[in-house]
Amino acid sequence: MSTATYTVAGMTCGHCVGSVKEEVGAIAGVTGVDVDLESGAVTVTSEAPLDESLFRAAVEEAGYEVKA
Repeated sequence: MSTATYTVAGMTCGHCVGSVKEEVGAIAGVTGVDVDLESGAVTVTSEAPLDESLFRAAVEEAGYEVKA
């Protein structure tokens, strides 16, 4: 099991959170996605370490941006 936390910019509501959870949750191997709207923190639990480029692509597909 692997856990990683990223910061996502641009989320302003519950719908935003749902969109990010849906896209990130669709990545192969992801077993859980927790989003904190206030801080923009997205914690991803996966079977193996997550490829950051896949995470970035999923967040961008949802319409948001990963902060460095």
